[in-house]
Amino acid sequence: MRVAPQGAARIGALLSSPAGRNLGLVIALLLLCLIGVATAGDRFASLDNMMTILRLASVVGVVSVAMTFVITGGGIDLSVGAVLALASVWATTLSTQQMAADFHWIVMVTTALLVGAGAGLINGLLIAYGRMAPFIATLAMMAAARGLAELISDRQTQVVTETGLVDFFGAEVLGVPVLVIIFALTAAGGWVLLNRTTFGRRTLAVGGNPEAARLAGIDVRRHSAILYLLLGLACGLAAVMILARTTAGTSTHGGLLELDAIAAVVIGGTLLSGGRGTVVGTVFGVLIFTTLTNVFTLNNLDNSTQNVAKGAIIVAAVLLQQRVAGRGTP
Repeated sequence: MRVAPQGAARIGALLSSPAGRNLGLVIALLLLCLIGVATAGDRFASLDNMMTILRLASVVGVVSVAMTFVITGGGIDLSVGAVLALASVWATTLSTQQMAADFHWIVMVTTALLVGAGAGLINGLLIAYGRMAPFIATLAMMAAARGLAELISDRQTQVVTETGLVDFFGAEVLGVPVLVIIFALTAAGGWVLLNRTTFGRRTLAVGGNPEAARLAGIDVRRHSAILYLLLGLACGLAAVMILARTTAGTSTHGGLLELDAIAAVVIGGTLLSGGRGTVVGTVFGVLIFTTLTNVFTLNNLDNSTQNVAKGAIIVAAVLLQQRVAGRGTP
């Protein structure tokens, strides 16, 4: 009589474990692929389309990996899309591109990274030392960064004239796009940083219980500021990647990027309340959303329908998190 309850308990424990959550994400991704094949046939299953999915996933993926650290540390950032737009615009101004032409296209990359890091640092200082709520501070940055991008560009598209940047980041290595390689390296580095370093353990501690982390000797405010700085750097890198993909900098880049990044992190298994994060889950979350968008696009479904589906997935993921957390699972 006790075998069935014990078996059910073991299955429940497996599904709520990190391995079980990742298995669920793999199954969800495979189901999406099956739907894609059934509805779009060879248009979905072709190698070119697979590479298209990975290229699209790379930009949001880089930001999502960094967002995993911020959310794991108990924060959130609504400004990532606007910061990416600002970095892309600043890196493609006439003066910046002229400097790149005189020296090297690395000037544009450095500019984008510095702009992203600067915006992230401001967010971190306001939240950690200014005691502002992450929602309010990053909401203000979202408005300010988008507005500044519009002022700098005069709401015009700025074409990338430095072909060296596009040639480098738009190239392929053994048939794999450089953008996809950057995403893979970022994910691998993020996994190591979160799971195999003191910095990662401190991030989990700060997100789980800031007061206990402080009593344990962790400088909670400095650590939180660094998390936002890292996310800003990721936005700068993503800006460079989108410049290579679109060959243009514009204030409209990164629209709803914050939604996609946060959604990927949440459905990947990172707790919105902080204290638990998974880079592997985030990667699967990015692939799931990108594949979903691709399937909808191939079937000529509009953006409104896509957003409704994304919203439903986010709600389901949060409800599942609450249920798991209520059972006291890690």
